[in-house]
Amino acid sequence: MRDGRPRSWTSIIVMVVLVILWSVPTLSLLMNSFRGRDAVVSTGWWTALLNPFGQDWTLDNYVGVLQGSDMAIGFLNTIVVAVPATILPVMFAAFAAYAFTFMHFPAKEALFAVIIGVMVVPIQVSFQPMLNLLGPNGIGISGQFVAVWLLHTGFGMPLCVYILRNYMATLPYSVVESAKIDGASHFQTFWLLVAPMAMPAMAAFATLQFLWVWNDLLIAKLFLRPSNTTVIVQLQQLLGTQGQGVELLTAGAFLSMTLPLVVFFSLQRFFVRGLTAGSVKG
Repeated sequence: MRDGRPRSWTSIIVMVVLVILWSVPTLSLLMNSFRGRDAVVSTGWWTALLNPFGQDWTLDNYVGVLQGSDMAIGFLNTIVVAVPATILPVMFAAFAAYAFTFMHFPAKEALFAVIIGVMVVPIQVSFQPMLNLLGPNGIGISGQFVAVWLLHTGFGMPLCVYILRNYMATLPYSVVESAKIDGASHFQTFWLLVAPMAMPAMAAFATLQFLWVWNDLLIAKLFLRPSNTTVIVQLQQLLGTQGQGVELLTAGAFLSMTLPLVVFFSLQRFFVRGLTAGSVKG
């Protein structure tokens, strides 16, 4: 009872069960990443827990992933894709959210409703038009990083605008009014007042956006060349048509999880604050 309220046994049991359910896939991935192909194909990962000393543990899977593929280049390509594709939608959405919250212009509510409506459209239906627009018959940037940056920015902005606009609506409007009386422009008000106060919400969405972009397969597979593809596409290519490479897939998948986990745990404090901020008004 850290906050003075007793914890019920039901909530504790539910949390423990959820932790176990969410941890089992990761645990199975970790166990299989250190087992040989024959063991992975013939027995389940839980046999390694029941009989750990009777297993043929090996590091060959990690060696094969790092030496037999361009995984290091894939990691670098994924970072090049994920960082701008995280910063750009958050930056543009923050400007838009400020305008929808504190500025007055015609059809503001209608435009915001359109943004909400765009959120329900599956992004897969736009792939063919985007291929035509960005391909050789269009502006000709398909296969380059900038194409993926634009796509992730466009697909991520509606939800980000919605989240940030709702968060900014909870901020004290008197602060913005005081800045206006003191002669501050909208640009100054945004950068000096609103943006620092909205930082928890922006950090929360940036965490989600980074994880979404890092784990993306379809956009990277369709709009990047094999020479600059991401680590997730390389993982998909490790698994052959007949199931060969399944032992390498587990090792590669576990390696690909390292950086997202570091980012998530580094920003966890901001992530929780951003999700809970505005839920209770003082």
